[in-house]
Amino acid sequence: MDVQKIEAFVRVWAALLLLLTACLVGLDTQSKYIFYVDRKITYKELHALGALVYVASAAAGYNLLQLGRSVFVSRYLGNSKGSYRYLAWVSYLLDQMVVYIAFGTNSAAVEHSVLALSGMKEFQWMKWCNKFTRFCFQIGGALYLVSFAIIQLIPVQSTGSGLRSL
Repeated sequence: MDVQKIEAFVRVWAALLLLLTACLVGLDTQSKYIFYVDRKITYKELHALGALVYVASAAAGYNLLQLGRSVFVSRYLGNSKGSYRYLAWVSYLLDQMVVYIAFGTNSAAVEHSVLALSGMKEFQWMKWCNKFTRFCFQIGGALYLVSFAIIQLIPVQSTGSGLRSL
């Protein structure tokens, strides 16, 4: 199989996983009566999850744009390797930046979710997952998906997919 086809497959698969993560986190809500008050929890309660929704959506969009760029360059610009050196370097640096930002927001969301899972007595934070179990399970699944997508994108950005054309 050609390296460009493998890269295209990995980018599409990672974009789908990132979009699925954004949808799972963004659409996840749970309501429960606590002390005769209807309490509704969403991703907006944990700020790291809000950042994860936006970053996962942006990373998925970026991967689809990179896929379109590589298809355009290979199909319409042909074999002119030397004149697109700056485009290749910009693509390489943007790939690294997107993966690092996605990894950072995923790490922050995991840390924030662990605090929601275990609580912190010193700050009087309650354990949310004792009361909102379905919400916590769906967030855990979404965090697993985004971690898997980031792990798939690391070889793509580390091999310098845009630099191969130099």
